[in-house]
Amino acid sequence: MNYSYQDVLETINMIQQEHLDIRTVTMGISLLSCIDSDIDKACRKVYDKITAYGENLVSVCEGIEKEFGIPIINKRISVTPIAMLAAACPGAEVKKFAHALQNAADTLGINFIGGYSALVHKGFSAGDYALIESIPEALAETTNVCSSVNIGSTKAGINMDAVAKMGKVIRRCSELTADNNCIGAAKLVVFCNAPEDNPFMAGAFHGPGEADCVINVGVSGPGVVVAALKKCGKDCSIDVLAETIKRTAFKITRMGQLVAREASRRLCVPFGIVDLSLAPTPAVGDSVAHILEEMGLETCGGCGTTACLAMLNDAVKKGGVMASSHVGGLSGAFIPVSEDAGMIDAARSGCLKLEKLEAMTAVCSVGLDMIVIPGDTTADVISGIIADEAAIGMVNSKTTAVRLIPAIGKSMGEELDFGGLLGSGPIMPVNTASPSVFINRGGRIPAPMHSLKN
Repeated sequence: MNYSYQDVLETINMIQQEHLDIRTVTMGISLLSCIDSDIDKACRKVYDKITAYGENLVSVCEGIEKEFGIPIINKRISVTPIAMLAAACPGAEVKKFAHALQNAADTLGINFIGGYSALVHKGFSAGDYALIESIPEALAETTNVCSSVNIGSTKAGINMDAVAKMGKVIRRCSELTADNNCIGAAKLVVFCNAPEDNPFMAGAFHGPGEADCVINVGVSGPGVVVAALKKCGKDCSIDVLAETIKRTAFKITRMGQLVAREASRRLCVPFGIVDLSLAPTPAVGDSVAHILEEMGLETCGGCGTTACLAMLNDAVKKGGVMASSHVGGLSGAFIPVSEDAGMIDAARSGCLKLEKLEAMTAVCSVGLDMIVIPGDTTADVISGIIADEAAIGMVNSKTTAVRLIPAIGKSMGEELDFGGLLGSGPIMPVNTASPSVFINRGGRIPAPMHSLKN
């Protein structure tokens, strides 16, 4: 891979002036070899394997940062969905696995560890149900552990029993951490069509189809795209905007590919994927919403927002896929409200509403992410939001997700401040008309017909 003098200068400017960074280097580790009917033995195996594979992760990433001058914001680990291990320990206290994960994270000095997860898109096993029941306490009692549950897929349909259950779990997560900005719910994602190689938290887990250990990288760079679009001016055509985004996404992803290959080589672990997603931060100048506004919107959330986001997502994928030999994860544009300075402003002004965000999720890479809702929102309404979002993912053969934070004890006009990359978010209004009869029917929404292509 050869770089010209101009390439080097351009990359330096992107890093210093436009918030370009590697958002995460995530090591995926299979824990299938740790399965044991004795949960205490299983937890010891889990801790030992994670700390053995990940002992050099932080130091290697810091070495790459220093040598190449590329900021690597997070060093993370994802593991096999813990429900698969819990299935071998019937009757055991499943949250012991969460503490084993936390202990490993503390030992290694990583930012987050994901995989306290269950895959229930077609039904529950005993391990799945036990893990889901334990999620609120597990997330309340740990700091760096993240959880996810996949409740639907294009092939299987939507497990409505799981949807109903997750509405209650999300509320309980917020209730148990109400004295800490309801942070428990911010570490829980409900998926439809969850990818097995996603490096981003809180939804990362190491899928059962993955190798024993891999390195996955997630890039960032909304600020770089904004800067590139500013140079286009207000009079250029949509075609020019799309081409500019493609070229910029190629450069961003090329840097991610470089870091991924180097981390893989130094850690002696196979390179998995580069996730192309534009991951924003609360920092000014690092916002997906500001990209949409630079395209010509007065405010993100206004008419035209979905069309702009569709073009952005497509151009990012087209440009990024040429820059890496292995692209995966979510790959597109994230729209987490509390983590994006422009989204926060749009939500505060009332221009960006939940219904518009739902429409935007039909064309972006994920779903309703980091949205703070009134603390008195019922579990059934939360489940209804999950069902709607899962239906978009199921029908369109794409990943969708829900990360809602009921602000316990708070209402409209107030905010939650999570700090760091999780940012802060205003409480957004929710339609409170009850879907309880529908949600509590149970069963499974059938898969759409095109799932039978094979």
